[in-house]
Order: sequence, then structure tokens, then C-alpha cells
Amino acid sequence: MDLSTLSPFSHSSNLLPPKNAGSRRGTGSAFKQTANRRRAARIHCQKMYVPGFGEASPEAKAAKNLHNFFTYVAVRIVQAQLESYNPEANVDLKQFLENHSINDGDKFCAELMRESPHHKTLALRVMEVRSAYCKNDFEWDNLQRLASEMVTESNTKLMMDYVVETSHVEKDKK
Repeated sequence: MDLSTLSPFSHSSNLLPPKNAGSRRGTGSAFKQTANRRRAARIHCQKMYVPGFGEASPEAKAAKNLHNFFTYVAVRIVQAQLESYNPEANVDLKQFLENHSINDGDKFCAELMRESPHHKTLALRVMEVRSAYCKNDFEWDNLQRLASEMVTESNTKLMMDYVVETSHVEKDKK
């Protein structure tokens, strides 16, 4: 069977770089051995080669985004907790949020911690909740299921929309 005739979605080895892709002149044999081992591992595992992510894998990039998302969730949880038993601290946290971005979770916690001794307590609580939520409450299996369903549904919709747009069949007028 000629693998080049298959769709790139049906066999991941079509997505692997050529054997000499990325080779560097003047580098030692250790680099070549490591590259060969990585290439062999990709072929053996039938995983797709994903170019353009530098030193981090796509999973590492997704983990970083989830890490920042967990900080956002933790802040929301801490806010909800503070509403009921410490409204003053809740106001302090809200005011801090107005002036500081939460896009980078670690930077946010570091700035919160350094604002004042009271804010340091809030930062420690946010970090504690972030860790607990990640380890105990986040539904990892549900994430995988939902992401897979979203990709399948989105791909199907996009393909169906394209077929409708490019076909010359007249649509039923209602």
C-alpha cells in the first residue's frame, strides 16, 4: 500500500518530517542520536509530529494555559468564600483585580502577595485553592471528553457548511 495516497488524517507517519529535516552541520553525534531517538519514538508510538512549538510540546502549552485558568477559578472561589465571612477582604481583592491582570496566574499571585501583609494572606489562599481545585475538583476525564466532542462537532459542521456552500443544489425555500 502506498502511504502517500492516504489522507493526512488517516496515518500519522505522513506528518513526520523527512529523515534529514532539521539536521545541523557541525553538531555532534549526541544531537543526531537524540534526534534519531525522538524520531524513532514518534514513529513507534504513531504520534503526530507537531512543528513550531520550540522546546515545549502542545500539551505543555495547554498545561500553562490551564495553570492560568486554575488561578482565575481559584480567585473566583476565594471571592465567593470571602463574600460570606470577610466582606472587607472581598472588597480588597476586587479592587486589586481592577488594577491587575489575571492573565498570568503566577504574576498575579506574586503581585498580590507583595501588595501588603493582608494581600499576602489572600495570595496564599488563592494558591492553596488553585492547587486543591487542580488536584481534587477539576474533572480531567470530562475535559478530554468535551474537547473531543467539540472538535468532532466543529469539524462536522464546517464540512457540512462547506458542502452546502459549494454544491449547486438549490436549497428548499420555506
